[in-house]
Amino acid sequence: MKTAQQLIAEAKASISEVTAREVQDRLAAGEPVVLIDIREQNEWNLGHAAPAQYIGRGVLESQIESRVPRDAQVVLMCASGNRSALSARTLHEMGYTNVASLAGGFRDWVASGGAVAD
Repeated sequence: MKTAQQLIAEAKASISEVTAREVQDRLAAGEPVVLIDIREQNEWNLGHAAPAQYIGRGVLESQIESRVPRDAQVVLMCASGNRSALSARTLHEMGYTNVASLAGGFRDWVASGGAVAD
C-alpha cells in the first residue's frame, strides 16, 4: 500500500513541472499553452487564472479528449500542485505528449502576479 504523499512523489518524479512565471512568460510570448484548472468547482468560482479553462479533476479523463488535442501544450493547475501532478501522470498514460503540472498551483500563480478572474 502507498500513502497519498508517496503517490504524489512518484507522480512528480515522472512528469514535467513548470512554474507560474514560466507559464506566464510563454503565454505573453504568444505560445499556444492550454492552461487547465482542475480544482473543484467551488474553488474555481472563488477565483481562477484568467487564461485558464475549467475541467474538474473528477471528469478530466472523460472530457479532455473532446476539448484538447493530444499534441497540445497542456499545463494543469490545482491549488498547490499535487492534484495536477497526479492528473498530468494520467494524461501521459492517455497519450498526451506535452503535459506539465503547475508547481505551486494557483497559490503560486497569484503570488507571481498572474492574472486572476472571478
